Amino acid sequence: MLYPDLISKKEKLAVIGLGYVGLPIALAFARKISVIGFDINARRVDMMKNKIDPSNELAKEDFDGCDIQFTDSIEELKKAKFYIVAVPTPVDDHNVPNLKPVQSASKTIGQVIKKGDYVVFESTVYPGCTEEDCLPIIEKTSGLKNQVDFKLGYSPERINPGDKEHTLASIVKVVAGCDAESLEEIAKVYELVVDAGVHKASSIKVAEAAKIIENTQRDLNIALMNELSVIFNMMNINTYDVLAAAGTKWNFLKFQPGLVGGHCIGVDPYYLTYKANELGYDAEVILAGRNINDNMGKYVAKTVVQHIIKNTGDVKMAKVLIKGATFKENVSDIRNSKVADVIKALQSYYVNIDVEDPHADAAELEQEYGFTLTKEIADDYDVVIITVPHNAYRDLDDRYYASITKPHGLIADLKGMYRHKINQRTYWSL
Repeated sequence: MLYPDLISKKEKLAVIGLGYVGLPIALAFARKISVIGFDINARRVDMMKNKIDPSNELAKEDFDGCDIQFTDSIEELKKAKFYIVAVPTPVDDHNVPNLKPVQSASKTIGQVIKKGDYVVFESTVYPGCTEEDCLPIIEKTSGLKNQVDFKLGYSPERINPGDKEHTLASIVKVVAGCDAESLEEIAKVYELVVDAGVHKASSIKVAEAAKIIENTQRDLNIALMNELSVIFNMMNINTYDVLAAAGTKWNFLKFQPGLVGGHCIGVDPYYLTYKANELGYDAEVILAGRNINDNMGKYVAKTVVQHIIKNTGDVKMAKVLIKGATFKENVSDIRNSKVADVIKALQSYYVNIDVEDPHADAAELEQEYGFTLTKEIADDYDVVIITVPHNAYRDLDDRYYASITKPHGLIADLKGMYRHKINQRTYWSL
């Protein structure tokens, strides 16, 4: 049994990939057992050695009391006995799953794995990927066989960046193994850091599918809200007023319209539709929801431009301020931020755009999307678009928005932060 050796620190656990998912997991285990934190990015490794989270999610004190060695060395990685893979699984420009990070991690595992070791993947993938795409790479590289020489498992990540309430310890962890023995062993290891307990899935494929549909369900519900928002806007009805009224019913699901980006909801459904298509099935409902959500940036830009044309007639002279550039509120994460879609669409109309965000890094934005943050907010905007409801914006009021806009200015409050609070300017929300 591996568990007693981990508890006694006779053996080590390793986490491969120390991003938004991997680092919190590694530190949580490092408060209980001995951990190796591995990442291929040497600069990030050096930052973590100095108790700096490159993702800006964790404070220095979160590293205190942790038995962890940060490294980018394959040789050091060989010292572990239980491996957790937490590398990203993005899609490419055509929304096709990019398995290169998880395939590369599988090859790394194959170079270090030994008889009696455990390998658990946390990366979000389509059902079958762990056993059909990753396992063959591990077996070919290592020369070892699953269930004979080592054990394979899967435990989908449920890390929510910026969320201090729903943490690793407080969310039930789904676990799966390649056989009954591995399931029990993997469950015991995760119970070390998950106070809420674990759910033992019947197979690795079931655990993979569970993760995919968690985010697909949210994506579809938000798509419905976005479509309703478009319809209600044509009717001159405030969507958030409608949702507030409908939400008084006990079984009404409280989703809201908005830009759907990030590394989960805006990406994961494509893994499922890709696999479905491979099997000869066209996932119509899921893709319809994706289509609606992926086009909301263009819809927002079109609505804004229509307001400008109606009030000034000169789009090229118009100035727009965008407040918020991250993929969601109160985080620095800009991955798959749909704010970039709004900006790109506005740029196609030759609108002059300023962008500000209290959390985003200007250099990262410029490198990823080709725009940066403005250093000084002006006082003559035709439109202000509040794309992300950061807490830093909550104290801003009607007087503030009047002070930075022209008399005909539009306050486009996508998430309804200032509903019924803007009186001196035209107000619009999704």
